[in-house]
Amino acid sequence: MSGAEVILLDLNFLGRSRAIASYLIRHSDGAILVECGPGSTLHTLEQRLTERGLGLKHVTHVLLTHIHLDHAGAAGALARYGAKIYVHPVGAPHMINPEKLLASAARIYGDQMQTLWGEFLPVPPEQIVIPEDGKAFTIGNLEFLPLNTPGHAEHHFAYLFQDLCFSGDIGGVRIFPHRYLRLPMPPPEFHLEKWRQSVARLRSVSFRRIAPTHFGIFDDAEWHLQALEENLNAVEQWLERVMPSDPPLESLRKLFTDWMTEQERLSGLSAETVATYQIANPPGMSADGLLRYWKKYRISSSS
Repeated sequence: MSGAEVILLDLNFLGRSRAIASYLIRHSDGAILVECGPGSTLHTLEQRLTERGLGLKHVTHVLLTHIHLDHAGAAGALARYGAKIYVHPVGAPHMINPEKLLASAARIYGDQMQTLWGEFLPVPPEQIVIPEDGKAFTIGNLEFLPLNTPGHAEHHFAYLFQDLCFSGDIGGVRIFPHRYLRLPMPPPEFHLEKWRQSVARLRSVSFRRIAPTHFGIFDDAEWHLQALEENLNAVEQWLERVMPSDPPLESLRKLFTDWMTEQERLSGLSAETVATYQIANPPGMSADGLLRYWKKYRISSSS
């Protein structure tokens, strides 16, 4: 297997840098993207490719960590240029027919759908490739290892490439160059115990660098995995402290946002960086996911 450079493409989501990344890897017959971003950033993606002498038509393969709109929304458009779309088996049907996915998102984002996410085109079935968990596949002379990593979403793969792990959202949100990490925990599939198991799965393989989609390539994978574990422990402790009083959703959102704000203050983040974290990972969304997790898995399991 030959080495290849991984190039970070900043998709400038909502006009803000360092919020959503796509990762470009050239190969003998074109280019691979790990993540493609939402439809709303397709034009920016095209510009980033043009800056490197490429166009959308040169993208032959797109590896999606999962099907959330900020990661996968432009996949259908790239498939129209001929790209093969690699996606988790649970997510594949929704890429072929995104009606339910979009209806679910519309209930959350309402009239902001178009502004945030743009157009989400279906992927033709013949353009879908479903990797097998733990079984390496090759594109040209480049090898990738998909790892089933639920916890953020059931339809989540991390991909190992050389010494680098493309961690999607299971690797948390960490805005380059900071050593500050937080967990994106949206409904309906956030599951704390599965997330822990996924971190253990990542620890079972060897890599030096880690590249979360939000945002950057980091050379301290061991610190990053340790921070994930510490965040999961902190979230569990916070839940066990807050949830027994059964706060209403709006109160829970405020409590969680206040907790995140205090962490940001202690980490010494600038207002600009805090704003980027808010766009990449809105705390209210995680509060909703925490409430659903608590009611579905903690209350039901103890009753």
